[in-house]
Amino acid sequence: MKQKKYNISVEATLEVIGGKWKCVILCHLTRGKKRTSELKRLMPDITQKMLTQQLRELEEDGVINRIVYNQVPPKVEYELSEYGESLEGILNSLCTWGEKHIAKVHGSMDVLEENILNEHLK
Repeated sequence: MKQKKYNISVEATLEVIGGKWKCVILCHLTRGKKRTSELKRLMPDITQKMLTQQLRELEEDGVINRIVYNQVPPKVEYELSEYGESLEGILNSLCTWGEKHIAKVHGSMDVLEENILNEHLK
């Protein structure tokens, strides 16, 4: 099997965290373990199918851990892996840039949804 080649290293980063939802999921997981239903509630616009797919891809890349509890009914939680925790600086930088962009384009933070991750902007 031929080894993949990257033009620049940011391609490898975007391969892991790129897309509309992966960074959002990771940002929520920086605040601790979450069940699938909690993530769905925090991201009401994501479909269940997309959430499941994104979680599987993040797990395959070693960025999150899936914890299955042996109980009835079954309980599954997701958390950042140690490797995933190394993304916190990148995620914080993306949020800071996004706040500046929103302020520049919209003049205020009124376009941001009420969300635990946005509390510091009140």
